[in-house]
Amino acid sequence: MNTRRSFLQASALLAAAGAAPRMLASPMAANGARVVSTWDFGVGANQAAWKVLAAGGSALDAVEAGARWAESDLCNPTVGRCGNPDRDGVLTLDASIMAGDGRCGSVAALSDILHPVSVARRVMEQTPHVMLVGEGAQQFAVQQGFERRRLLTEDAERAWREWLKTEHYAPQINAERRGRPGDKDNHDTLGILAIDGNGRMAGACTTSGMAFKMHGRVGDSPIIGAGLYVDNEVGAATASGMGEEMIRNAASFLVVELMRQGRSPADACREAIERVVHKRPEASRTLQVCFLAMDRNGEVGAYALHRGFVYAACDSRRQDTLLDSRSVYTSEQT
Repeated sequence: MNTRRSFLQASALLAAAGAAPRMLASPMAANGARVVSTWDFGVGANQAAWKVLAAGGSALDAVEAGARWAESDLCNPTVGRCGNPDRDGVLTLDASIMAGDGRCGSVAALSDILHPVSVARRVMEQTPHVMLVGEGAQQFAVQQGFERRRLLTEDAERAWREWLKTEHYAPQINAERRGRPGDKDNHDTLGILAIDGNGRMAGACTTSGMAFKMHGRVGDSPIIGAGLYVDNEVGAATASGMGEEMIRNAASFLVVELMRQGRSPADACREAIERVVHKRPEASRTLQVCFLAMDRNGEVGAYALHRGFVYAACDSRRQDTLLDSRSVYTSEQT
């Protein structure tokens, strides 16, 4: 396919889609608190986070609580303890956390620790660094009192041994919502954003990454500016999908900067998608890129490259709202 023609077709689809509607743009709840997160399992994460916000807690405590729920209570092949391992049969976890005042921490390629998001917060609060990886991250976690434990489940190990029969590595578009035809159950990163009653913002990401990835591969989730970015003066953004594309485009930082320039959260997400399509129009047919954003006033917006991205929203009026994101392509067009 001609690259220029492919890009022009994608641009036409974007133009035809028009500006995405501003989601949850109604006046904020009395206490000003709101939390949003990626995918349908974000409902459970939001409920855990909302307990903190409803009690007057901070956005930072709330997003950590939501991510911890996903890491331990959720059993999903791309997040936390039930995640699929890498090609060597090793389960590694990535996570990041960021406050709206610029403080942040992350861990990558961490093994045998149940709550990487909490280790990431310790990195932020107890060290002069932003990111720790691999054995160093695990060593730090143990020193901080986190227990080492084997996390690889029997189901995940079984899936890995089945994969070893072919060793065919072809990440699939995580486009179809659960319960719909074509669902591959390969939803990935939990990204969660919150604003508390004092107007402070925070965000967190947690994931086990691509199933059967190369040992040592790290995606966007633990990289500040790629999978997550938060600024109290503007808003927050998180990403899901093919992490390499988020890294190439400093994607979550880009979404926040577009909001700084005056775009709505939804329009900022859509423009960031345009950037990805412009740079790699051929690859955009076979990969998924999703963005979720919230500005400092609590307005929420999302956009995806392919159909099927959903996100959860929660405030004092909406406790378990699940919303469909608009997208550039539909399944019929891919």
